[in-house]
Amino acid sequence: MLSPKRTKYRKYHRGRMRGKATRGNEISYGDYGLQALEPTWITSRQIEAARRAITRYTKRGASLWIRIFPDKTVTARAAESRMGSGKGAVDYWVTVVKPGTVLFEIAAVPKEIARAALNLASYKLPIKTKFIIRNRKA
Repeated sequence: MLSPKRTKYRKYHRGRMRGKATRGNEISYGDYGLQALEPTWITSRQIEAARRAITRYTKRGASLWIRIFPDKTVTARAAESRMGSGKGAVDYWVTVVKPGTVLFEIAAVPKEIARAALNLASYKLPIKTKFIIRNRKA
């Protein structure tokens, strides 16, 4: 599972997910991409499950770029613990995803295989996504 080697703070505030993605919203590396249409937190486990689905479907023949990284901690208290005594321990890691964020990019495979692989990956994610193609103007 993905997690940072070190962070500035051990525990983070929950924050708010307002607005659309202004960065990371265009294809940079591959030919095809999977773009988020809703705001959410995506856990490191969900990213790993989607990555496995893509690599298995393409039989490791595709170049894959994961454009998101889980760098935010989510804490949880022990079940049936009393109120007070501070914030809970770190439970898992998430990444904040806004609408428009490109989650995965893929290259070196035909369009149909890329679409099918990214469609399989989208089943592993808790949001609606869209298959996008790089526009070759430059």
